[in-house]
Amino acid sequence: MCLKTATKTSMKNYLEPLKQVIEEADCIVIGAGAGLSTSAGFEYSGPRFNQYFSDFIHKYHFKDMYSGGFYPFDSLEEHWAYWSRYIYINRYMEPPKDVYNKLFELVKEKDYFVITTNVDHCFQKAGFDKQRLFYTQGDYGLFQCSDPCTQETYDNEAIIEEMIQKQKDMKIPTELIPVCPHCGKPLTMNLRCDDTFVEDEGWYLAKERYTEFLRTRRNKKILFLELGVGYNTPVIIKYPFWRMTANNPEATYVSINKGYESCPPEISSQSICIDGDIGDILNQL
Repeated sequence: MCLKTATKTSMKNYLEPLKQVIEEADCIVIGAGAGLSTSAGFEYSGPRFNQYFSDFIHKYHFKDMYSGGFYPFDSLEEHWAYWSRYIYINRYMEPPKDVYNKLFELVKEKDYFVITTNVDHCFQKAGFDKQRLFYTQGDYGLFQCSDPCTQETYDNEAIIEEMIQKQKDMKIPTELIPVCPHCGKPLTMNLRCDDTFVEDEGWYLAKERYTEFLRTRRNKKILFLELGVGYNTPVIIKYPFWRMTANNPEATYVSINKGYESCPPEISSQSICIDGDIGDILNQL
């Protein structure tokens, strides 16, 4: 069943079945996309963007954080002045809203696993077990070699904080430009933008744990809880969730996302799809 727009009246018909599915599930697989972090207040344009990037907006007329992230700055000093702010507010600052905390309270006593295309680390900050998380697309908190000479990544919290503290006139000091400790080439973000993305040992271990979780629970009463997933990378979460639901008559597929509310007719009897704000719905569960 699908709910196109979640109102107080219409939600009454969906909350009880949703609560029941969560309570009765033997295990829960959470699939999270950008819509979940948007619901948590991680907006990449508007007031939040204006607050932290007003000087870059004035100089370059950027419309949002993404456009600045891909801009070919004249120097690495300016590039990292921009990116250090980008990383800091989206990785090391707390989300403006407690949506992730509400989600954790909902599932913390359940047998759960999380697969996410988000790179902001909000699950761990909310208390989710690191051993039950698979970040498929990288992490704002990691660097990698720009021309990968090894399959290694590097924690960046300390250097990012130093860049934030010492940048001046939209540039960081030259000595803070991060370089690969092996080959000396510039470091870059560990984000899946092209075929240079580094899948390090931690990435493969997380993938193995996720695969094993699915294998050992494939015939159980499993809830595939999809939150904020659109159609940018449906092959990672959405399509596999649909397939696994179709292959298990005991499974339930739940999708909550603002602007999306659909599932294949083949699994409609096993599905609850809600077009609404994730945070608002979690607050009612």
